[in-house]
Amino acid sequence: MEILAFGVQADEKPLLEKAFAGHHDVRCLDVFLDEDTAPIAAGYEAVSTSVNADLNRRVLATLAAGGTRLIAQRSTGFNNIDLDVAERLGLTVARVSSYSPYSVAEFAWTLALAVNRRIVRASNRTRDFDFRLDGLMGRDLRGRTVGVLGTGRIGEAFTRIAHGFGMNLLGWDVARNPACVELGMEYVDKDRLLAEADLISLHVPLVEATHHLVDAAALKAMKDDAILVNSSRGGLVDTEALVTELRAGRFTGVGLDVYEAEAGLFFLDKSLEVVEDDTLARLVTFPNVVVTSHQAYYTVDAVRQIIDTTLQNVLDHVAGRRSENVLVPRAS
Repeated sequence: MEILAFGVQADEKPLLEKAFAGHHDVRCLDVFLDEDTAPIAAGYEAVSTSVNADLNRRVLATLAAGGTRLIAQRSTGFNNIDLDVAERLGLTVARVSSYSPYSVAEFAWTLALAVNRRIVRASNRTRDFDFRLDGLMGRDLRGRTVGVLGTGRIGEAFTRIAHGFGMNLLGWDVARNPACVELGMEYVDKDRLLAEADLISLHVPLVEATHHLVDAAALKAMKDDAILVNSSRGGLVDTEALVTELRAGRFTGVGLDVYEAEAGLFFLDKSLEVVEDDTLARLVTFPNVVVTSHQAYYTVDAVRQIIDTTLQNVLDHVAGRRSENVLVPRAS
């Protein structure tokens, strides 16, 4: 069987081809799956998609009409897929339930440290042989308070690093993680976490209940000199409200690896185009903001795990097996 893989990055392609060799053929495309590209999948029983694919009802209908029976998404998140429609069309949808939590946790800390110590500004200056220290003063993290919203596998990895820095640990989640409690984390309500944390990092999934978890009220509740990091999903933060607070001169720094309107932008070269997203255009102009393009997961270790799991999802589909990675059909 030949699998059609959409949205394959240049670094990812050789890893994907090597993993599938000897099992199934894989055809890699750098374009993302959407309404315009869905017809390409005609005749392919299995397609693999990236997190920036748009699998709405029309895309799913096109896939099903073309003979597709399996959608193997190469990500943990699946908010880009209309699962109800997929189930009605008889499609099987699988994802990667987990991969290296360290890739995302370490990158979240990369963003936090970059904005705290003004690394981007310092690097830009030295490229121009400007070696002044004005405006580059950061803060020690030891003894300060970190607030972790979401303490699953990635949140726990992030917390372990915070513990290594000697920070006070506050957590918020629907359930306590015993490993985080053992590290000294105190679980508190969201309002207290927002009010007390010097650094806040988001590690929750994007579902209806967490959409705009950090909204205008939450942002106003944060310390004026707090650092906010989001390496999870863009929709967790109300970006318009964030811009308003930044314009008021608030926050030591904001590090964003995700953006709620990133589809059609992230993973693409838009350098020669006029970007019509005024909110994003304004966001990247703030000197205390660092925006990266959804790369937190992008380590060779994590990508290999993602690809290996995707291959296993395909093998399971062919063999008629079901695993925890299957989202549709739903377990009865």
